[in-house]
Amino acid sequence: MPGERSTADLNLIVPVGTQIVLRTDIYVHDSQSEYPRGSVAEITRTPDDGRHSYRARMPDGAEFSVRRQEFSILKQVKTGPLGDAAHVLAEYDLYKNVIYRCVVGSQAYGLERDSSDVDRRGIYLAPADLEWSLYGVPEQLENAETEECYWELKKFIVLALKANPNILECLFTPLVETRTPVAEELLAKRDIFLSKLVYQTYNGYVMSQFKKLEQDLRASGQIKWKHAMHLIRLLLEGITILKDGYVPVRVSEHRDALLSIRDGQMKWDEINTWRLSLHRKFEESFESTRLPDDPNYTEANRLLVQARRSTIGGIGA
Repeated sequence: MPGERSTADLNLIVPVGTQIVLRTDIYVHDSQSEYPRGSVAEITRTPDDGRHSYRARMPDGAEFSVRRQEFSILKQVKTGPLGDAAHVLAEYDLYKNVIYRCVVGSQAYGLERDSSDVDRRGIYLAPADLEWSLYGVPEQLENAETEECYWELKKFIVLALKANPNILECLFTPLVETRTPVAEELLAKRDIFLSKLVYQTYNGYVMSQFKKLEQDLRASGQIKWKHAMHLIRLLLEGITILKDGYVPVRVSEHRDALLSIRDGQMKWDEINTWRLSLHRKFEESFESTRLPDDPNYTEANRLLVQARRSTIGGIGA
């Protein structure tokens, strides 16, 4: 029956008052009435766990016992697969549609140690029949076990236009493992995403996060040193973007200083002094930058439309 859910969903207790749809014919001995599959009833009593029966009532007042596998929830039946897009998407292996895979994080920054994980990020391009379907596509694919995350192309481009640091680093990381022709063209045009928005995005985020660190320090005397390190790293990155027009993912020249922050070896006063100095340089870089006021939305849109067209009829991306 449309609206059926997974076995895991069947273990959840359906609350009293929920309208249900029968999956099987039900015969009520007390009233000697039979109700066919598809009839609507209402839950009147719930069991202690999913292994026991519910009590339900028909519109005419007849009550009966029914097991969870013998009914669906009316709301879910009415939405059908539209209410369970994940079930439909499970039929697709969207990881096969990854067009760009790269390594970011400590490995790309040059801050790795023997115990460091390998963080993979990238882009997937949804197949046309799914993109145009009733169900749509997920904005990103995540696999926590393998430390992987892939954004759907449109989402990736939108975030890049907003100067999202994680996305810009994906575009400029030196550690690229997979890139299709569509990804190659995107990489060739990656400069279109760099604009003065970098200043607002980076500077605003770092300032707000440093305030939170200072609050944590006052409240508990402890801060997340790794987070403090990455805030300094972002300031260094943002300054170079504004000055030189590219994203310096590797920060090897600052490795020792940054790791001393992460390890809690650099005093907070020293970190804050460095941070204030970098903020001044950031301001100066912003005033003299040659980057445009805005990213190139027109070219970004062209790249997206062209990529979408490449998926029509199974054309390779």
